[in-house]
Amino acid sequence: MTSDKLAECLHTNPVVVRRTMGLLREAGIVTSDRGHSGGWRIAVDLNTVTLRQLHSALGEPAFFAMGNRNETPECLVEQAVNAALDDTFIKAEALLLERFSEITLADLAADFSRRYAEQRKQGR
Repeated sequence: MTSDKLAECLHTNPVVVRRTMGLLREAGIVTSDRGHSGGWRIAVDLNTVTLRQLHSALGEPAFFAMGNRNETPECLVEQAVNAALDDTFIKAEALLLERFSEITLADLAADFSRRYAEQRKQGR
């Protein structure tokens, strides 16, 4: 699939797709072909790649928009909040990463196929 088509599906800019897919290509997860019939293709067995591997290939982006933005704040309130939440965020991230290690691309593909078949059956 082309970057333009992927961007259309994801409601984003093709440049964002190309940057993201470039990271996945560097990790050996996808390949790309140039030209009229070119585009991105998955280069691995879907059963062998987990969401954890994708997360790693994409530079391990932050899971939470909130959390410690300043590790050594001067504000005593911020220090107290950070101290209260640090352990919680660490545990939550560890739990997400553990779950990401259990979900493969094959799992996602099977779920997609099931949803697609159900949608077609309903005439959508």
